[in-house]
Amino acid sequence: MIRILQTAEPASDELPEAVRWYEARRAGLGGESFDGIADTFELIKARPEIGSAASADRQTRRVIVPRFPYQVIYCLRPSEIVIVAVAHLKRRPGYWKSRN
Repeated sequence: MIRILQTAEPASDELPEAVRWYEARRAGLGGESFDGIADTFELIKARPEIGSAASADRQTRRVIVPRFPYQVIYCLRPSEIVIVAVAHLKRRPGYWKSRN
């Protein structure tokens, strides 16, 4: 079964924030961070069960973004995958938990 990948509004706001932050540090790094996060989205879409459980129900999962200190938090639903957060690994841990 192919699930539709949806991005919740808070997560869609977090992605450009992260990209802008990296781009301000070094020209081109923002694009590299965007590519890393986008690749992680594609990995999740192709293999939804790949993430480690981020909640007791095991439907909320996370995948670490390669090369960048970010994780993509997502919730598995019967017909869709909902990206809940694009979260920094160290800043405000668990802030996204009230979103699902």
